Amino acid sequence: MGLSLTRAAQWTTTSSGTGKLELTPMNESLLKEVLRFVEQFCSQHPQEAEHVFEDPLQWSTTLVASDFKTDYDISDFDVQSYEKDSEGRPLLQLSPPTVYVRSFSQLSKLVHLADDKKLEEVQACLEENKDPVVKILGPSFASILEKENANTDVLSLVDKVKEEDQGKDSEVKVKLFLLLQNMDNQLLSKCLKEIDEQVRLDPAAVENEVELLKRLCSEGEKRVLKSVRYTSDYVFSNGFRAPPWRQALDEICYLVIEPCDTKTLYVTCSTAGVFLNGGIKQEGEESGYERTSDLYEDLGTLLKSTSPHFAENINKQDFAVQELPLTQKIQHVESVDAEEQGQPQRSYEQQEKNVHEKARQQHAPNKAGGEKKYEPCPRWKNLGLVSPCGEAEEKKRSKSPGEEKSGEIQKKKLGVGAKSKMKADFSVSSLPGRMSSQKIKTPAGSMPVDALSESSAESEEEEEQPERRPESNTDLPSEYWQIQKLVKYLKGGDQTATVLTLCAMMDFNLMQETCQLAIRDVGGLEVLINLLDTDEVKCKIGSLKILRKISHNVQIRRAIVDMGGLQSIVKILDSPVKDLKALAAETVANVARFCRARRTVRHYGGIKKLVKLLDCVPNLASLTANQEKDVEVARCGALALWSCSKSTKNKEAIRKAGGVPLLGRLLKSPHENMLIPVVGTLQECASEESYRIAIQTEGMIKDLVQNLSSDNDELQMHCASAIFKCAEDKETRDLVRKYKGLQPLVSLLSKSDNKQLLAAATGAIWKCSISMENVAKFQEYKALETLVGLLTDQPEEVLVNVVGAVGEFAQIPANKATIRKCGGIRSLVNLLTGTNQALLVNVTKAVGACATDMDNMAIIDQLDGVRLVWSLLKNPSADVQSSAAWALCPCIKNAKDAGEMVRSLVGGLELIVNLLKSTNNEVLASICAAIAKIARDKENLAVLTDHGVVQLLAKLTNTTDDRLRRHLAEAVGHCCMWGSNRASFGDAGAVAPLVRYLKSKDKAVHQSTALALYQLSRDPNNCITMHEKGVVKPLIHIMGSDDEMLQEAAAGCVRNIRLLALANRKAQLFY
Repeated sequence: MGLSLTRAAQWTTTSSGTGKLELTPMNESLLKEVLRFVEQFCSQHPQEAEHVFEDPLQWSTTLVASDFKTDYDISDFDVQSYEKDSEGRPLLQLSPPTVYVRSFSQLSKLVHLADDKKLEEVQACLEENKDPVVKILGPSFASILEKENANTDVLSLVDKVKEEDQGKDSEVKVKLFLLLQNMDNQLLSKCLKEIDEQVRLDPAAVENEVELLKRLCSEGEKRVLKSVRYTSDYVFSNGFRAPPWRQALDEICYLVIEPCDTKTLYVTCSTAGVFLNGGIKQEGEESGYERTSDLYEDLGTLLKSTSPHFAENINKQDFAVQELPLTQKIQHVESVDAEEQGQPQRSYEQQEKNVHEKARQQHAPNKAGGEKKYEPCPRWKNLGLVSPCGEAEEKKRSKSPGEEKSGEIQKKKLGVGAKSKMKADFSVSSLPGRMSSQKIKTPAGSMPVDALSESSAESEEEEEQPERRPESNTDLPSEYWQIQKLVKYLKGGDQTATVLTLCAMMDFNLMQETCQLAIRDVGGLEVLINLLDTDEVKCKIGSLKILRKISHNVQIRRAIVDMGGLQSIVKILDSPVKDLKALAAETVANVARFCRARRTVRHYGGIKKLVKLLDCVPNLASLTANQEKDVEVARCGALALWSCSKSTKNKEAIRKAGGVPLLGRLLKSPHENMLIPVVGTLQECASEESYRIAIQTEGMIKDLVQNLSSDNDELQMHCASAIFKCAEDKETRDLVRKYKGLQPLVSLLSKSDNKQLLAAATGAIWKCSISMENVAKFQEYKALETLVGLLTDQPEEVLVNVVGAVGEFAQIPANKATIRKCGGIRSLVNLLTGTNQALLVNVTKAVGACATDMDNMAIIDQLDGVRLVWSLLKNPSADVQSSAAWALCPCIKNAKDAGEMVRSLVGGLELIVNLLKSTNNEVLASICAAIAKIARDKENLAVLTDHGVVQLLAKLTNTTDDRLRRHLAEAVGHCCMWGSNRASFGDAGAVAPLVRYLKSKDKAVHQSTALALYQLSRDPNNCITMHEKGVVKPLIHIMGSDDEMLQEAAAGCVRNIRLLALANRKAQLFY
């Protein structure tokens, strides 16, 4: 297990240095061989199996105390083997979650106990014990053996070991070493054989297959695929398109394939084969490289297995599989102008002609045989991956005689290699018709429970629209060509000409996409960015004013980040010129709308600089001109922080920089244009607990409540959203009521046309209604009737909040009748057929709350609501399962003929018993509570018993979760009422753990446990077990409780134990 682990096994690389075994066929085969070796070791080598390891093998196991049998000493959580070594240490010890094993015999037993988790245990053991031979034999012994020749015979090894190690078990150690070495060699041989049998792909084969697939993407009846494209257009000299650090893992390239009948496929092509990845949509995304499918030998095989349409139609197509001619291969990188390659500049008329010619070339396919110069993306240059010839070209271009320098501005605009570098950077993205990335789709069913309370994730990328370009240069408006002329003046002019040109460019409508792309296409974007590094304030202001407007375009803001422009903008935030700071902050607000930009702002100290901009006094009666500028700078800083706050790490950075008190001060501003970004930042950050506490302690709740009465819908929405997130805490809910914020929230429900505002308002009402004092106030404002009316024809993000609020309102008995009278029961039952998991959790909770009313239950039963709730037990979400099970409890309790209703659900009882195998404690507690209600009917209890409910309940009794203990004990008590179930619980080892429940501090656990023990004590063997575990003393203490039911159960249990003792005494005396 030495060489095979280090050489044959495939490990992940992590920052901590502790790798994990990858999920690959090679590793799976290796793990199965190791498992087979361990399982057969005891029977084949009994003497060596009893050898005690020098150091225990230890790892984090999935096994718990209940998985071990009678061969072990089992306490509350810990498990020890009865077998011990010479020093009295157990050969197996479980201290959750870590297990310690000191012999192969115990290792073999543990693997057998793991049942269907055997491979997981072997994998965890190997991952956490990288050199098991040293632990088994000891470091000194292993080093002696490893020095010997591999061909040395056993006797020689024994003699050599005896000379240096005087231990009595030296011979056993040598045999053990040889067995491990033999298995190691077998593993290596098996892996080498598998490697030899693998089909190896190369870049040329992959490219040929991709080009063939592209020919199948035609329109019409013969269409087999929608599209096939690479995620990266840059090709390295070895033919690979993957980044260098992925090439080290033999990955060739990444593809995005759109079949006609299934979702988009993200494919990795490697030398070992092709497979689906986690979703690499474009170059640079680090989170999607993981393999998510089997390995296929080629793309055709993968597509046949994933797309039935492709498999059905590919055989009908009459295509010859042949390599495409060189002239037909599609190039994906834009050529560099002759001017960029170092040729002398020509007259202005020739340059203008070249612009027109270039525009035509952008919309026409490359002609066969035409030679063009292609440039790599600058990020490869930064990594030192440009070929020497490429560097020579860079030098040649930088020394072009056409580059005239006139003063510092000219040097900045046309620095050495700067223009060509920038040009190459975004030449790929300027191709016509290029899709920057796929839209990120979020299924409705995956929305979290608190949809609005989740801030944007660090890895979130904004959705990009495909670039829309005219089909020919005749479709381009005159502004396109006029702006391009101005950019040429901008490149070559002196300081005065630069300022005048910037002013002329601002006269155009720069919010129009044509004008934005015109600046980018002719190279104006890098000139504008270079101007930011000059010392001329006017040039900087003009450049920022243009960048502020054009950065609303998705492609342009990405290009700004790619060119390093964001770093220059962040530097300007320290400028003493207030106009510059305001413009820079507003530009940051536009650019930082995707995670890489937000990360860049943080890495270059932008968060601290932006927080400093907030320091002003915004609510003075009269402001001087200088103070007004300070307020404007603060407003722009708040806008930038709002964009940056969509990152979790940035939220923490804002808090550490002291942003919360400053935002609280700005919240008192009377100006809406200041309040919107401030409240927007606060509501984004309120998803973090530290911010919720700060918002409450800084007294911001009062200001948020006051702004709910604003006339601005956007401001109202952000205030309601902030309250929604903060109202998780009881103190905040009380403050909202104290500052009279409940009525404004209810009044916002009338704006049903604004769905975003409606979602925020209903969310705030939902969270505030967790406090019953707030519910009483809401009743005064007739909020419930309005909420019930919103249960239909609303988007899911609104419905989740509305149903959540209705569920909280239904905790008050009077409101249950109101919901029924307003027709809310039917609406709730109709929502049970949805797929949104967050919505289903809230609906089942609301239905369960309403079902406690007999009249409501009759309607639910009539609408077949119980069957719909029961069917949700099949939902894959544990939250939905537990919520559905809790809802079933009042439904079963209050149904007219509950026993027959349950029996009418085909397969329902089997389903609920199988859920006792869940690993989620909330699911287990809810299922046990439901079983306790179902078992009240004798016929249903008989069916439950046939499905093995006794054994499954007994397995759960070692739990330490008081909530689960309470309902588990209740279920055990009710299941004792059938046949020999009492004795079966005793045989399954359920009695002793139940006795330990009496040590809990939860009185509800005591009550249900006493009832269960009373039922179990009616079996003599169970009484003996209880007495041995010391049940009498705690029961006598419980008999003094004020709860009559608890008193009676405890006394009954003690009575049964005493009767058995008396009967035993009589038997000894008289028989």
